[in-house]
Amino acid sequence: MAHQWRGVIREYIDRLDISSDNPVITLGEGGTPLVEAPALAKLVGAERVMLKVEGMNPTGSFKDRGMTMAVSKAVGHGAQAVIAASTGNTSASAAAYAAAAGIKSVVLVPEGKISLGKLSQAVAHKAQILQVQGNFDDCLDLARVLSENYPVHLVNSVNPDRIEGQKTGAFEVVDALGYAPDFHVLPVGNAGNYSAYFKGYLEDFNEGRVKAIPKMWGFQAEGSAPFTFGNPVKNPETIATAIRIGNPASYDLALSARECSQGQFGFATDAEILWMHRFLSQEVGVFVEPSSATGAAGLFKHSKMGEVPAGSTVVITVTGHGLKDPMWALKAEDGSDIEPTSVPNNAAQVAEQLGLSKN
Repeated sequence: MAHQWRGVIREYIDRLDISSDNPVITLGEGGTPLVEAPALAKLVGAERVMLKVEGMNPTGSFKDRGMTMAVSKAVGHGAQAVIAASTGNTSASAAAYAAAAGIKSVVLVPEGKISLGKLSQAVAHKAQILQVQGNFDDCLDLARVLSENYPVHLVNSVNPDRIEGQKTGAFEVVDALGYAPDFHVLPVGNAGNYSAYFKGYLEDFNEGRVKAIPKMWGFQAEGSAPFTFGNPVKNPETIATAIRIGNPASYDLALSARECSQGQFGFATDAEILWMHRFLSQEVGVFVEPSSATGAAGLFKHSKMGEVPAGSTVVITVTGHGLKDPMWALKAEDGSDIEPTSVPNNAAQVAEQLGLSKN
């Protein structure tokens, strides 16, 4: 009989920090595909490149891996509400898992700094949404103060339960390949996912499931790149809304992960991110939100510097589905709107338009 995927807690409960009698709040997250990307491998000069497609999670992003842990533990502690600061994906995930748990969710979003597609998910799941007059970092500071002084449970990635759930992405990569890749590449905003994948690989290494830890490469948007520039960015700006974070919550954890894995941080420009966003859709067949293309954009940039060995195996986590932020797919490279071509209801003329000849 085929195995029905049960969500990351039930699949990996012996490797997670959660007791067997804790309630499990799951929407079937995890078990996402590892998709071969030969066009991208050719572009960067690697032997093999694969995409860990996290847009296939229930709410369309990797956040669900951590949220199942965070909300399950919150319910186990008797919480009646959860709170999160969010640029979009976290709010959608927190609201969905709170709804599944039958508890209240509150999301704090930066005013005017959120994709309407993502906000609609939080609305659909009955979250109480408050737009804060400030940026993401202001939202997170406010959420922390509220959780410390009022009866709400913080479910941002500063909550270690989130990191614990997200590390399962690394477990799945090793389960699928039978080994660890040479490089694991990710977009970086708060750096929780970067830290989480490293944690997963480190645990696999310590338990003898892999022989080496991948070099962890994390890429930010140029206008929001505190790891690259070595200091917080006060007013981060980028079209990659999900990683528009100037003061990452997991800064120290991520620096440790970089050092231990002999990895690196870098940045891609908005133009490079959008170019890769189109390339992944058109040449690989995987539609991601622009933020999710940042890792692949950084890999391409560094491959042109000669930093990607020809025989290497690379896994790139693409973190969210393209339908999260679809407006960019409707723009041509020159920034103009893409419009469908109008044709008459005539087969011969349609064939002519398509450049087809009769059989």
